[in-house]
Amino acid sequence: MDVKSAFLNGYIEEEVYVRQSPGFESAKFSDRVYKLRKAFYGLKQAPRAWYARLKSFLLKSGFVMGSVDKILFLLSRGSDTLIVQIYVDDIIFGGSSHALFFLGLQIKQGPKGTFVHQAKYTKDILKKFDMVDSKPMTTPMSTNTALDDDEDGEAVDQKEFRGMIGSLLYLTATTPDIQFTASPRTSHHQAVKCIFRYLKFTPDLGLWYSSGFSLSLRGFSDADHAGYRIDRKSTYDTCQLLGTSLVSWSSRKQASVSLSTIEAEYIAAASCCSQLLWMKATLSDFGLRFGKIPLLVDSTSAISVAKNPVLHSRTKHIDVRFHFLRDHCEKGDIDLIHVATENQLADIFSKPLELSAFARLRGELGVTGWRCVDNALIKGEIESQWTGFIALLV
Repeated sequence: MDVKSAFLNGYIEEEVYVRQSPGFESAKFSDRVYKLRKAFYGLKQAPRAWYARLKSFLLKSGFVMGSVDKILFLLSRGSDTLIVQIYVDDIIFGGSSHALFFLGLQIKQGPKGTFVHQAKYTKDILKKFDMVDSKPMTTPMSTNTALDDDEDGEAVDQKEFRGMIGSLLYLTATTPDIQFTASPRTSHHQAVKCIFRYLKFTPDLGLWYSSGFSLSLRGFSDADHAGYRIDRKSTYDTCQLLGTSLVSWSSRKQASVSLSTIEAEYIAAASCCSQLLWMKATLSDFGLRFGKIPLLVDSTSAISVAKNPVLHSRTKHIDVRFHFLRDHCEKGDIDLIHVATENQLADIFSKPLELSAFARLRGELGVTGWRCVDNALIKGEIESQWTGFIALLV
C-alpha cells in the first residue's frame, strides 16, 4: 500500500518556523511567520515524524515491533500472524494465510508452495524498449564477453540506456539470474540488449517457494578475483536460502583491490556471514531458531584462513573488519563448509556461464516457470531433486 501524502501526517517535536507562502500572505500579519505543528515534504524531520506516528498507532493496536528490524511489526491471533513491513511511505501487508501483493509482483499460491514472478512487467519493458521482436537468447551473456570502458566506441542515448538499466534492476527482485549483467558500471548498450533478448526467451520465470521442506538456513559465497577489467577489483556474490527457497542474494564489487583469490573469497564469505547473522536474528522474531549455520565456500584456502587463528603474511594485510568471520566460526555461529565449484550456487552471479551450467544452477536456486512447477509437482520431481542436491552438499 502506498500512503498518499504520508509525510503530512507526522507531528514534529522541534520548533520549526516557515515564511508565509507567496500569494497567501496575511494582510493583517504580513510580518509574521508560521510555526509548524505537522511536517511537510522537504523537511528533514518529516520521515522520522511519519514513522513515529505510524509506529505509535501500530503498537497501540497490539502489534509487536521486531527486535532487529525496527520497521517490522507482527500481530498474532491464535495460529495466524499479520505482518506489516514499512518502507518510507510504502507498507507491505502479509499473513500466514494470505497472499502478498506489492509493487507489481505477481503471486500464485498453492498447497505445495508459492510462486512469485513479474511476467507482466517483463513483457511491458520488452515492449517499451522495442525488444518484442528481438531474437531470443538462452543466457543473459556469452561466456566470451569481456566488458570494459570501450572509449573508442560510438556513444549511445544515455537516457534510454539508464532507463533500460533501471528497469532491469527492478526486475532482479524475482529474476536473480540476471543480477550479474544488470550492473550499470560494467555494462554497455549491446550487453543490455542481450539481457533483454534473454528475457524474451524466459518472460515467465520467477521464484518458487516450496512449503514441503524444513526451514534450515544456509548461505553460499563466491568471488571473481580481479574480474572488473577497468580497475581490476574483484566482485563477490552471495545468496542465502531458507530451506530450499532463495530469500536473499547480492552481487557487488569489492571496495579495494584483492591481492589474491584467497583474499577475494575470504571477503565474500565475511559478507555472506554478516547477512546470515542478520537473517538469523530477524527470523527469531517469527519464532524460528537456528544453531550453527552452514556457509558453503568453494575455496579450501579461504576456509583455512578463517579457521586459522595465527596471523601470517597472507592475511596480515586484510582489513580487520573482515576477520569477524573467524570470530563467529570460533563461537560456533557459522560452519564453513567446502563445496565443489560445480555445486556453488553463487557462481551464477559472478560470471557468465555456459548454458548447461547456467540452467542447472538457475533451477537449483528455485528460478523456474509456473508451468514447470505445476508439472514437476504432479510428478514429484522438485522434492526429489532438492533432496538429492542437499544430500550431495552434506
